[in-house]
Amino acid sequence: METVVSGIRSTGKLHLGNYYGAIQNFVKMQHEYNCYFFIADLHSLTTHPTPADLHGNIKQVLVEYLAAGIDPEKATIYIQSDVPEIAELYLYLNMNAYLGELERSTSFKDKVRAQPDNVNAGLLTYPVLMAADIIIHKATKVPVGKDQEQHLEMARTFANRFNRLYNKEYFPEPYAFNFSDKLVKIPGLDGKGKMGKSEGDANVVNLADEPEVIRKKVMRAVTDSGPTVENQEKPVEIQNLFDLMKVVSTTDTYEYFDKLYNNCQIRYGDLKKQLAEDMIVATAPIREKINAIAADAPYLRQVARHGAIKARESASKTIKEVREIIGFRSF
Repeated sequence: METVVSGIRSTGKLHLGNYYGAIQNFVKMQHEYNCYFFIADLHSLTTHPTPADLHGNIKQVLVEYLAAGIDPEKATIYIQSDVPEIAELYLYLNMNAYLGELERSTSFKDKVRAQPDNVNAGLLTYPVLMAADIIIHKATKVPVGKDQEQHLEMARTFANRFNRLYNKEYFPEPYAFNFSDKLVKIPGLDGKGKMGKSEGDANVVNLADEPEVIRKKVMRAVTDSGPTVENQEKPVEIQNLFDLMKVVSTTDTYEYFDKLYNNCQIRYGDLKKQLAEDMIVATAPIREKINAIAADAPYLRQVARHGAIKARESASKTIKEVREIIGFRSF
């Protein structure tokens, strides 16, 4: 089976965007590929979390991976920092990553603009660590969104550069992998772009959110004054609500509100109430599992240890061979 690698940064709770945009596919992939799904806690250090926040966020993602249906017997679930070989490969790749190419990274330039007082080396070399995450397991398929495609291109560059430098075809090239026929983009509640934690908690509906929290968030979602002409094009903030409804509601519900909009009879309050209730129903099974798994400390410990052992089996083999290729040898 081909190897798939993907990770989610441990910066808080997982939301509908994570689930419908990625994790739902992870659950399907695990039956057909050799999957490594990790919690990217090393990546999260660029934002300087407190020790308590770091550990709590790692636990949250682990719990939610499991609650969403990722099976530790079928896929390898592990915490990035439990595999020190990743940090070692990151070091070796950094020796052949150049300042100019790292500074040209779109995400780095975005981070510099967004947080000018915290432009740390970890942000600059983020693509190198991502490359190490992927090629440590010699993965060829990487599920990524549009915003990560440049990083994946850089991962191919670093893998190929290593091969050329040491004149050995060792690392395969990793490529973007869209398991489903159609990628699902989940919009946020702020009327702008996709659902994401960086835009604030009010923009996201978390898998663990209680029903009342979901209702309050959805009722505060951005709308306009309503349509004035039949069948007029929906503005972005309204289209976003309909796109969310397309994911969590029945086809009949979507068509009912779409018809009301096209006839200029829509009441956004009714639309939001229905959307919130459908989100509550859609997340209920996962929310129940989150609460149960979070309370089972022995099980979480077992999953984390089992995943670390499996991931290190793969990673240690790679590092042993990489060290020999580079020229490190014992006396």
